[in-house]
Amino acid sequence: METISLAATGRSITGKAVKTLRKAGKLPVVVYGHGVEPRNIEVDTRQFEKVLEAAGESTLIDLNIDGKDAVKVLIQDTQREPLLSRLMHADLRQIDMNENIEVQVALQFVGESPAVKALGAILVKNMDEVTVRCLPKDLVHEINVDITSLTQFHDSIAIKDLKLPAGLEVIGNPNDLIIVANEPISEAELAALDSAVTVDVSAVKVETEEKKKAKEEAAKADKE
Repeated sequence: METISLAATGRSITGKAVKTLRKAGKLPVVVYGHGVEPRNIEVDTRQFEKVLEAAGESTLIDLNIDGKDAVKVLIQDTQREPLLSRLMHADLRQIDMNENIEVQVALQFVGESPAVKALGAILVKNMDEVTVRCLPKDLVHEINVDITSLTQFHDSIAIKDLKLPAGLEVIGNPNDLIIVANEPISEAELAALDSAVTVDVSAVKVETEEKKKAKEEAAKADKE
């Protein structure tokens, strides 16, 4: 896989003053790690967006701070502005290449299920990522899940069935199901589901009016 790089500079601006950085197109970032003193840095926001799209949170990045030798990092966390989803802050975890790490890796479902094609089965995915433990050199961006083994109703793939790249260990119950081929839902079952979630509007209205009346009486009592 092609090396993903990110340039950064040291940052002295902290606290509420970082809004000036954001206006200038810079993203405030903190770098930390085991045995590493946390550092405040800033990166170009647009460049970081591209790196985030390419690397996600499971691909090593070469971080170059102030033109010095690059260090290996993972994107640990990002914060976005709620309304416009603009990046506000990011945390990077510096990685020791000689220490095992635990990272969530996405599952990529590949192939075509005969149960879907021939029987009309519905695939129910219980997981879209798993947590793995490995040395950084063995980390992969995603793990393939071959669904061609799902040939009949109720066929499934569990964690123990994954074909893992060398050096990877999945953390979790080996029997936990990742994906299951279920029988299609009948019209009768759909109708039962609809009736189960139907809300009695009249009952809600009565309850609301009763609560309103109780609040009015309580407010009146406070004034007396």
